[in-house]
Amino acid sequence: MEVGIVGLPNVGKSTLFNALTDAGALAANYPFATIEPNVGVVAVPDPRLAEISGYISTQKIIPASIRVVDIAGIVKGASEGEGLGNKFLSHIREVDAILHVVRCFENSGDVEITHFDGTVDPIRDIETIELELILADLQTVEQATEKAKKAARGGDKEAKARLALLEKLAPVLAEGKPARGVIAGLTDPDEQKAAKSLGMISAKRVLYVANVDESDLLGQGPLASKVRERAAAEGMEVVPVCAKIESELAGLDDAERDEMLEAYGLHEPALATLARGAYTLLGLQSFYTAGEKEVRAWTVSQGATAPQAAGVIHSDFERGFIRAEIYSVADLAELKNEKAIREAGRLRVEGKAYVMQDGDVCHFLFNV
Repeated sequence: MEVGIVGLPNVGKSTLFNALTDAGALAANYPFATIEPNVGVVAVPDPRLAEISGYISTQKIIPASIRVVDIAGIVKGASEGEGLGNKFLSHIREVDAILHVVRCFENSGDVEITHFDGTVDPIRDIETIELELILADLQTVEQATEKAKKAARGGDKEAKARLALLEKLAPVLAEGKPARGVIAGLTDPDEQKAAKSLGMISAKRVLYVANVDESDLLGQGPLASKVRERAAAEGMEVVPVCAKIESELAGLDDAERDEMLEAYGLHEPALATLARGAYTLLGLQSFYTAGEKEVRAWTVSQGATAPQAAGVIHSDFERGFIRAEIYSVADLAELKNEKAIREAGRLRVEGKAYVMQDGDVCHFLFNV
């Protein structure tokens, strides 16, 4: 899974990225400090891995991971070349979801961070970013339409579907509305295929990250509440994070980190909260493989079948899928080992139609 962090300059985007990836020195507090995107791979916190390895002796534990791309600060007019212009667009098109960092704190104390627009208004900031993404998509649609018309005149079925989709998208984007409504309503398989190839940025799912201060860690203040209302109206998710605290936590050892979390009344760093938010947003879940060599978490979409889950590990596993032997982490906690699970009749043998459940521990049998 890959997510892209976007936001206006000076909203705490790079601070959050460094905290999540423990990347060391923070980026300078200047607009456009990030010209090319920083990329980090972060482990998804998962207590079930430790639980499984407590019963199954293994050489290593491998958590699921999220690839995080820190994209340059977007400003008004970016779709027309302002700031870094279109340089960020290709990076956003590649990600599975967008983490939109929104400033939800006023200046306080002796630290002053200048907002790009001079005042703090999270809804205005959200609308600024969204409009730039919509305008960038509109450019893509306009540029693709003439080419699609020529191809469609030749009778090509896929070209006709692509043109039909472009003609649906153009008026919606021209009204300043995102592409997600159009694309979510598609029922024609050829148009759905065309939508994937277009890579509409404004169709991507968004996890709003409300960057709050120490006085509003739960994000219940007036600024963060506005973001919550906006996210609810769009069917998106929102996670409150204090990037300043997360940057301080990133440099601590485990004991110091736990002590600091306790002092703030927090149970875990923001990474765990963000990971769960991203999983919920994208409809993802985890399953596990466990043995002497490794205990490992894998990510799969909710509703995925056993062969599709096997394919996450290796394409040959899906192609040659025979069956899966599955038990739950709860079974392991109760019965202590796989031998006891098997003897108790709790080891389920599932075929190609089985729909994976969150927390399944699997052995896949295949033949290629």
